[in-house]
Amino acid sequence: MLFADVIRWHGHKTPARTAVISGDKVYTYGLLLERVNRLANAMAGLGQHGDRVGIIAENLPEYIEAYYGVPDAGMSLNLLNYRLHPKEWAWILNNSEARILIIQEKFLELMEAQLSDVPSIEHVIVIGNGTTQYPSYEDVISSASPIATVRDIKEDDMAWLVYTSGTTGFPKGAMLSHRNLLIAAMNSVIEYDMIPETRNLMAFPLCHIAGYQTQATHFRGGAMILFPVFEPEIWMQEVEKHGITNSGFAPTMLNMILEHPNVDKYDLSTLRSVLYGAAAMPAEVLRRGIERLGPVVYSGFGMTELGGNVLTFPKSDHVRAINGEEHLLVSCGKPMVMSEVKVVDENMVECKPGEVGEIIVRGEQVLMGYFNNEEGTVKAFEGGWFHTGDLAKRDEEGFFYIVDRMKDMILTGGENVYSREVEEVLYTHPAVSEAAVIGLPDPKWGENVAAVIVLKQGQSATEAEIIAAVKDRLAGFKKPKRVFFIDEMPKTVSGKLIKRELRDRFKDS
Repeated sequence: MLFADVIRWHGHKTPARTAVISGDKVYTYGLLLERVNRLANAMAGLGQHGDRVGIIAENLPEYIEAYYGVPDAGMSLNLLNYRLHPKEWAWILNNSEARILIIQEKFLELMEAQLSDVPSIEHVIVIGNGTTQYPSYEDVISSASPIATVRDIKEDDMAWLVYTSGTTGFPKGAMLSHRNLLIAAMNSVIEYDMIPETRNLMAFPLCHIAGYQTQATHFRGGAMILFPVFEPEIWMQEVEKHGITNSGFAPTMLNMILEHPNVDKYDLSTLRSVLYGAAAMPAEVLRRGIERLGPVVYSGFGMTELGGNVLTFPKSDHVRAINGEEHLLVSCGKPMVMSEVKVVDENMVECKPGEVGEIIVRGEQVLMGYFNNEEGTVKAFEGGWFHTGDLAKRDEEGFFYIVDRMKDMILTGGENVYSREVEEVLYTHPAVSEAAVIGLPDPKWGENVAAVIVLKQGQSATEAEIIAAVKDRLAGFKKPKRVFFIDEMPKTVSGKLIKRELRDRFKDS
């Protein structure tokens, strides 16, 4: 089974069913299949089997076409974050040795200055108006055949090449095969009860691995609703306009919705499944989310290298949490039906309930390896399991609890401080909108605990008040020694905090 088979099934069986809505554009499965076929044939005419095809664009229908069409040409789609610096685009394209670049018109001028530094690029295709030098996407695919071509493509061929966000270091290219992506989609279809009537509003950027919601929705014949970039009020408007049943976002996005002055203005009652992920959800934000949206919230744990989620914390367990079992509010759930997940110590021995160790994963959706990075691949697969780099513990019932990223754990005076534990306390302060806890170098203690705070609009707080809030709840060595107030947190395109930038910014303070 190949990745584009997801569209072929419905394109042949239910061609009139809606597959994608973007603004005033409505794509049926029949139309989407035709355009996927055209793109696959066009790409095959420009490159060779195994080539990488880069894409830089916001959430547009052409992006979804590329999701399926590029792998169906026997090539790999290299998803690039549109918010990166052009020099970072050039680095990734060089590392992936991309031969073709599909780019949204608004980003073309930024990229043009870097093209001379990417000698592997032979063809640039513009989503929007083409130029005398670079043809438009529409011109390229309209001249290609709409009839599917049978090609020698294997399930274990690379379909996507997605570079890690680099929140803890330099990005690595995760190679995901047709099999990886399909198993990740099937895992979600089974666990998240996808149905043909699903209308999924895509709040995450399609360049992020959370775009796997697309193939999970299409697997069951549902519709994806797109808008170019996330904005909280537009999200609420789209839910009301289209009768959205499903959506998903990062915790920071949910926080932005809940704090929006018009949060109670819109009818959000059609929502039946709201997925959050990509970062830890503060318990206080989660409580408020359930209060506003109802018992429709669920979560998962996954990462780029896994093609989707491997842990699920379903709606039923969220209901348990708000009905008295509040410790579950900070859980990320249990292993999904097609995933093997364990918490182990440094010797690969499985930890007992309550003990902190690293999450490791094994299964058909785990990446093939890192592109052009044998050393990173070998290290990631020590002992035959994929090492996530996330510290966690599990309880007697089997629920997993993320404690920290291994690189975000703070070692101060010989004591381990897990940043998330301190952040959970900070979020209980009424003036705190966002909080990040980091370790800063100290000649005596090794590291000191520091808190970086974004205050709610119109609210105020002092450093002493923030420190006191933690001191009243946690051991003395866990309280911040310094508090920094900033206007905005540095984040990835998916809304994940980039603590590395905060550590660099305040290391000399």
